[in-house]
Amino acid sequence: MSELDAVIHQPARLQIMAALSELVGSKEVDFTFLRTKLGLTDGNLGAHLLTLEEAGYIKVKKTFVGRRPKTFLAITTQGRKAFESHVAALEAIIKPGRSKSSIS
Repeated sequence: MSELDAVIHQPARLQIMAALSELVGSKEVDFTFLRTKLGLTDGNLGAHLLTLEEAGYIKVKKTFVGRRPKTFLAITTQGRKAFESHVAALEAIIKPGRSKSSIS
């Protein structure tokens, strides 16, 4: 059975990873959009993003659009695999009668 990932398991980080996992390929989302979607403060979101970035689960790109700073976020391949494994572990807890092979 897959193990729960302590980095992802925290509720706000789980929401961040779920939102970013919806992005296809190398798509990215900006900080403001994610903050609004999740209802987090700048500081709270920033702290959780730092934890996820340090784990290698997300990529943070800081740039300028015109003269304004913008931060773009994307899930990494490692992050996508970790999120899928975490979801599989949650499913195994929720549906204990299911075998590991039926989860994939």
